[in-house]
Amino acid sequence: MAMNFDPFRELDRVAGAFLDTRRGPRLMPMDLYRDGDHYVMAADLPGIDPGSVDIDIDGQLLTIRAERTLTQGEGVAWLAKERESGSFLRQLNLGQGVDTENITANYANGVLSVTIPVSEKAKPRKIAVGSGAEQSDQGQALDQSSTLQVNEAS
Repeated sequence: MAMNFDPFRELDRVAGAFLDTRRGPRLMPMDLYRDGDHYVMAADLPGIDPGSVDIDIDGQLLTIRAERTLTQGEGVAWLAKERESGSFLRQLNLGQGVDTENITANYANGVLSVTIPVSEKAKPRKIAVGSGAEQSDQGQALDQSSTLQVNEAS
C-alpha cells in the first residue's frame, strides 16, 4: 500500500492534538431550516453507531449526544489516525411555537435529521374582520340578554 507522507500535514495534526485543550464533547456541524410547517435540523455524524445517539428534550432545550468509538485489534500499528473518536454534543433552545411532543429523528448516510413540527398555535392563520354594524348589533343583543337576566332575578 503506497502512502504519501507530507511532513507538514503530519506536524499540523500532531500540533493540533497537543494544543487541543477541548477534551470534552465535540460540536457537530449542522444545518437548520424551515420547510413549511416543520423545522429540520441536519447534523453531520459520520461513523456514529445509531444506537449511541441520544436525543432528550427538557422543556424547550433539545440535547443531542452521540459517541464514536474507533475499533482496533490487538497489536495494531497505526499508519494514519485522523478520525476523532469520543462524544459529540449539540444543544438547541427551541423557544416557543414548536410541538415538542411530535419531534422525530432519523439517521442515514452519516447525517442525523431531526424534524421539529410547528405547533398549531404558531401557524399563520386568517382573522375575520367584522363591520361596525355587526358590532353594534352584537352590543344590542348583549344588552338585551343582560336585561333578561336582571328581570329573571327580580
